[in-house]
Amino acid sequence: MGTTTEDYLPRAFGRPAGGCGLDLGTPLARLVAVEQAAPNWEGERHALLSQRISDIGLEIRGTLLEKLVNQLYEELTAKGLDFRPPVYLSDQWGCPDGTPLIGVPFYLADARLSRIEEDYSSAVEGAEESMRYLRHEAGHAFNYAYRLYDRPDWRKMFGPYSRPYRERYRADPFSRDFVRHILGWYAQKHPDEDFAETFAVWLTPGLDWQRMYEGWGALAKLEYVDRVMKEIAHEVPEVPEPSDDDLPVAAMHYTLAEHYKENDESIPIRDERIFDGDLKTIFVAAEQAPGAAAAGEFIARHRREIVTRISYWTGENAAVVRQFVDFLASRVTHLELKLGGLEASTLIELTAFGTAVIMNYRHTNAIDGTESADES
Repeated sequence: MGTTTEDYLPRAFGRPAGGCGLDLGTPLARLVAVEQAAPNWEGERHALLSQRISDIGLEIRGTLLEKLVNQLYEELTAKGLDFRPPVYLSDQWGCPDGTPLIGVPFYLADARLSRIEEDYSSAVEGAEESMRYLRHEAGHAFNYAYRLYDRPDWRKMFGPYSRPYRERYRADPFSRDFVRHILGWYAQKHPDEDFAETFAVWLTPGLDWQRMYEGWGALAKLEYVDRVMKEIAHEVPEVPEPSDDDLPVAAMHYTLAEHYKENDESIPIRDERIFDGDLKTIFVAAEQAPGAAAAGEFIARHRREIVTRISYWTGENAAVVRQFVDFLASRVTHLELKLGGLEASTLIELTAFGTAVIMNYRHTNAIDGTESADES
């Protein structure tokens, strides 16, 4: 029998003595007041948005996340690794400040919060995508726990860990020196991300990475991970307790509404007319198709699909793409444009246009094509 999840949880996560099962996060709080005051979804949604996240009573136990974390630990066991990075609920995916702890978005622990997240970002991670992120963050955790980035052979393979970290980065979609795991060619962002992505591919069950990356420069990185993991397989490092600086849900003393307001990135559109010519090409003037559907209504009807597809192919945060698509909807409404062709072809053209704009944004940190000074 293998070691259970319970054996790897530090005291910081509130594991009861002699207890069993996954017990991460804060104790579950009763939501009687919310249920009584909000018999319908809109009322409950409003009540949740006004609650402090720390008071909602979120925990991993008993959710799909618990199963996914257990799956991650089983995958690590299958690779012969003894270390189990602790997982806790936070504001987003990540390992805080080089600490071997895995933070996962709090909304994944509650179906109601996932629904609200979908309203804001138009997409919520499913089980498959969540496992991709968990494997990726596990790569960071192993890198930090063993300080692999300090090894000369690591720096030779992936590059200097001290390299400046930028949210916007140029990627070569044709490069074969990097694995492909998270969308948006994420391995090319930074040496730390390169290692985490390589680790995630190496960890993925049933994936024949030797064959998949045969002839690629990335294969040497995968072989390196395979070799180093065998070296450290049975070394279990000490893991610090998560502090308030690591932002567990217990430390999120602000409302859900404040969370979304704080994280709503404003895209830098300097001139609202910048895409009017493009939109007039995709749609038509009202007098050309007086009986056709309004372009704004068309975008609203397909909003989720457009946002999801653009985010998928660009790797850009869905909330940013959603804001861009909402801007386009506002402009076509202002211009009184109509749907002039088939819905399917128009949807393809609009998505292709949006993908091109967002890719430029990823490369330059500017929507209008003017490269920002700090990215030049």
